[in-house]
Parts: sequence; structure tokens; C-alpha cells
Amino acid sequence: MTNPRAAARAVDALRRGWPIAIDGLVLLAVETADAERLAAFDPEANGGVLISSGRAVTLKLANQLAAADPTEPVLVDRAPWIDFAAATALADPQFDLATPLKGPFRTLPVTDPEAAAAALRLARIAGLLPAFFLGTGEPEVGITTADIDAHEDANRLTLATRARLPVEGAEDAEIVAFRSPESADEHIALLIGQPNGQPPLVRLHSECLTGDVLGSLKCDCGPQLHAAIHAIRHSGWGILLYLRQEGRGIGLVNKLRAYALQDQGFDTVDANTRLGFAVDARDFGVAARMLTLLGQREVRLLTNNPAKVAGLEAAGVTVIERVPHFLPSNPHNAQYLATKRDRTGHQF
Repeated sequence: MTNPRAAARAVDALRRGWPIAIDGLVLLAVETADAERLAAFDPEANGGVLISSGRAVTLKLANQLAAADPTEPVLVDRAPWIDFAAATALADPQFDLATPLKGPFRTLPVTDPEAAAAALRLARIAGLLPAFFLGTGEPEVGITTADIDAHEDANRLTLATRARLPVEGAEDAEIVAFRSPESADEHIALLIGQPNGQPPLVRLHSECLTGDVLGSLKCDCGPQLHAAIHAIRHSGWGILLYLRQEGRGIGLVNKLRAYALQDQGFDTVDANTRLGFAVDARDFGVAARMLTLLGQREVRLLTNNPAKVAGLEAAGVTVIERVPHFLPSNPHNAQYLATKRDRTGHQF
């Protein structure tokens, strides 16, 4: 029997720097630990450091097969010189230029690959670096991989409330909020216009604090958001889904780490994989669930991203038409848009 509430407690524990266990594998997140907690957790200093294969590739510890999936687990032997500071440098690629001399490292077999992979996934859900100490400390909470699956199950999402919300470009809009019992994320739908018997024009917009709120020029998110509202209004009726999946699903802090790597010369794809995350970790099943709760199983999708079409259709929502959604570039995001086109298949 699964326990999604236990997975929520595990996310909270990770963010507070407390150890957890997944299927008996006892872990302490590197990012939220400190030297004192590490000493208490692994007093013999021999538990090993669990990282992702995406990070291991940078450290020359993974072969090409492992490199194909940056989220696979790799276990690094806890050499005597790997103290807390060294482990932090081992885990976070944004410090590579400041600490260029690392190693030598030795990898060990991962005895429970499924639990180890689940740990890296839970770190992403918590918005943390995918890196852990292994040890024998008493876990704050113990969970299973199935608990994590249940916690992330989009079908647990329910409609919470709705209200009229006039917005610029759509003064007749209605806002609808969705949430699941255990997750702190609350997703939003903006219904624009009135149903007219035709499939709605739908835009899936992932949260982007830097672009939507602060007006960042590094991406096209803010302009896309406002242009989508106008496009939907012009179409007659439709729905803007605002998904709490910052940074393509890796969270705000990790997205800013990816920005730091971009400042070092890496594009958005390589920045994500060097951090140990998938190129796109979003779950479009959440969007499909929202549309289903709104009674919409056929849509016209306003997107340049074929992955969004595939994600909706895999979750049972039919996309009868893909409507392009392109805005001009600026000097700060031209390379970002080129990477979307050339490396993630966006159709401009």
C-alpha cells in the first residue's frame, strides 16, 4: 500500500537537512547538510556519495551509455579526503571553475539502483541538487519508491476553487485553482472567453519567476505568457494553464544554477544535464488532468514544442491542431531560442 503523505514528509525532511530512507537506503542530501550533520550521519566516513550520471560524466566517471540518461545514479567511494566541503564541490558543477582539481574518484556498484534513482528523483521534486551521502544515521522518515510515484500521481489533482479575474487582454477571464492533497504546488487555469462548441485554444505555460515577474530577457517566457492571453482571446475562447514546474521541472534554485552554468558557456540543455537533470523534467500529465477536470478532452494547442503535444496525448487529451506560438528574439535570448530549435525540436 502506497503512502504519498510519507513522500511529502520526506521532501520536507530533505529540505531541512534531515536524513531519510528509501526502501532501506539511508540518505542525507548534500545541499542541506553541513559538516556536523554529516559526521553524525556517517561517523565512519565510508558511506559513499550518490550523484547522477549527468554529473559523473563531467567528472569522467560515467561511460557513454550512462551519459545517455543524466538521471541515472552513480555511487562515488567516500575517500578519506572527501570531507563536507569536497563533497559539496563534487555535487555542484557551478563551482567547477573555482575548484578545478578534483579526485581521483573511484566508483562503486550501486546495490539498489531503483532506490538510488528514486532518491535523485526526490531531490528534483524537493528542488535540491541530485546528490546524497549514504550512511547509517537514523532516518527522519522512511518511504518506498511507490510512495514517490503516488505523491507525483497527476490523478490526485483536484479542482480547489474558481473566481472571476479580469486581466489585461481578457477582462472576462475566470481563474481556476487546482491542488493535490500532499503537494505544496498549486496549478492555475485561466479560462478566457465563453465555450462556443469548438475545442478550446490551450496554452501550457510553465512557471518562470524570472521571466513572468521580473521581466528577464534571457528567455521568452514573459512575452509568451502575455501573447498567449491575447491569442486565446482573439480565438474566441480557450484556456491558459499556468503550471508550477519552474525551470522545466527542476525548480527555481536549480534553474538559477543552470543560469550560472550558461554564464560559463553552456547552453540550456548542457546546463541541465551537467546538474544531473533530464533536459525536460516536466509532467504534462498534470496539464491533461486539469483539462479533464474542466471537461476538455480535445484541444487546439498553442505551442512550438512537440513534446507538449505528445505529453497531452499520452495522458488522454487529443490535440486536434498545433498552433505555432513564436515571438521575436532579443540579443539576450537568441542563443536560447536557437538551442530550443536545434536541440529540443521546437518548431519555429
